Amino acid sequence: MRVRLWLSKAVSFIRKSREGCSKAFTVFEAVIVLAVMGTLLAVAIPIYSNVLNKAKIVTAITDIAAVSRDLEDYLEENGTLPDTIDDIKPNFRDPWGRPYEYLVILGRATEDVEGLWRKCRFQKPLNGDFDLYSKGKDGNSSPPVTAQVSYDDIVRANDGGFIGLAHKY
Repeated sequence: MRVRLWLSKAVSFIRKSREGCSKAFTVFEAVIVLAVMGTLLAVAIPIYSNVLNKAKIVTAITDIAAVSRDLEDYLEENGTLPDTIDDIKPNFRDPWGRPYEYLVILGRATEDVEGLWRKCRFQKPLNGDFDLYSKGKDGNSSPPVTAQVSYDDIVRANDGGFIGLAHKY
């Protein structure tokens, strides 16, 4: 009986009121609460991270579509595309904080842009006018969209007919 009384005092943070009701949690109750909270966090953090990444992808797709329209309007008005994207949108950055990649293809010699333009699985250029893309979450990219490092890139293909993740093209 004495051991039991000593153990209950040593293991708990209980302060009894005059009526005998406890005012605090025992150590065991606190450990259970922490275990439940840890489990919930272990499940919630990856889900939140995934939702956040999907939101960034949607933002990049929307940005590329809007700037693509702006560049097409610029081409219609001036008969040529700007040399840099800063002429249309200064300091234009993707949701991961890196500048969007832009390459003028229209009106340039093939040998000037051949190694730089984005390519589909058949090694053909994705676009005939200009390339505009984000390197995605990892910040790495390769000209063929089928390369493993390019899977998370957000690309514009078919002269604006497709804008989305490279691995879905």
